[in-house]
Amino acid sequence: MTVRCVQLVLHYDGTKFAGWQRQPDQRTIQGELERVLSSLCDQPIAALGAGRTDAGVHARGQAVGVRVPVKWTANTLRRSLNALLPSDSWVAAAYEMREEFHARFSAVSRAYSYVVGTDEEAQSPFRRGTEWPVSRKLDRAMLDRAAASIEGEHSFRAFAVRGTAPEDDDHRCRVLRAAWRDRPGGAGLLFEIEANRFLHHMVRFLVGTMVAIAARERDARDVTRLLESDTNDEVSPPAPAHGLFLDRVLYPEALYVH
Repeated sequence: MTVRCVQLVLHYDGTKFAGWQRQPDQRTIQGELERVLSSLCDQPIAALGAGRTDAGVHARGQAVGVRVPVKWTANTLRRSLNALLPSDSWVAAAYEMREEFHARFSAVSRAYSYVVGTDEEAQSPFRRGTEWPVSRKLDRAMLDRAAASIEGEHSFRAFAVRGTAPEDDDHRCRVLRAAWRDRPGGAGLLFEIEANRFLHHMVRFLVGTMVAIAARERDARDVTRLLESDTNDEVSPPAPAHGLFLDRVLYPEALYVH
């Protein structure tokens, strides 16, 4: 069968999903997407994501690679998927890709953001599902210094769940950008980070540790010290999953069919 390689750019509200990866008895993004794809194509269709987001994590730029019968163009596939997918997921864009495209291994970088609410309204039911309400006073300058120390290439073993990467993995990631931004209207802060790869819970561990530093619950030099550590024994608890968004995945332009 002749197939077409398509990249789907997927948005989803992770609140009611047990994460990205398909599971036999739980509702997952991959499971729902493959169910609809297989129904449309009258055969099993695998959907390979650029990353495996955890339960509760959201996306507005998850990249998914699929191979479908050639009769499906990228645009018709997108329209048909959006007619059948559940309301908490949506295909924002679809691109025809070259045969060698791989959603995970072809990625040049991935970008995440984490939302922290510092005003009283962060407790509103309309906001608390997509941000972490923090009532402690945070020192913004300390947050900025901590974020700056993350940029560059480091081992992030101290900011990863133990045992989720192979023992011979060096846990090194190249962080292209890491910065805190003020949200409009004094609604809190946004942490943005882009890197060539991410480890399990890495962004959440980083945010949890930086917030603890900015609340003066940890030493200001702890991020730098943890980047030199061989274990995650002293990292702060991870920030809650529901404040995290996968924003985009970048691929070489040469992989797109124009």
